[in-house]
Amino acid sequence: MTALWIAHVKVTDDAAYGEYARRATSAIADHGGVFLARGGAYEQLEGPDRPRNVVARFPSLQAAHDCYYSTAYQDALSHAKGASQRELCIVEEIA
Repeated sequence: MTALWIAHVKVTDDAAYGEYARRATSAIADHGGVFLARGGAYEQLEGPDRPRNVVARFPSLQAAHDCYYSTAYQDALSHAKGASQRELCIVEEIA
């Protein structure tokens, strides 16, 4: 079954986060991930407002997990730390 990364982000350093996004895009694609939403219009209904919302689909829960823990993604993530407030989870899609 496919799985989704769902991220809610408030960027605090545009330059550093831009570097994260550039590097993360490659790492995600290398694990079969494709973006379904990346920024764009949104309506906050509950919880903390994070104006950047990202959804990426992966071929499986394992592929999403492996991407997060990959060397390439962890390198990318080092640019997001201190440059954003984030929540990220992996959710398995239903058939």
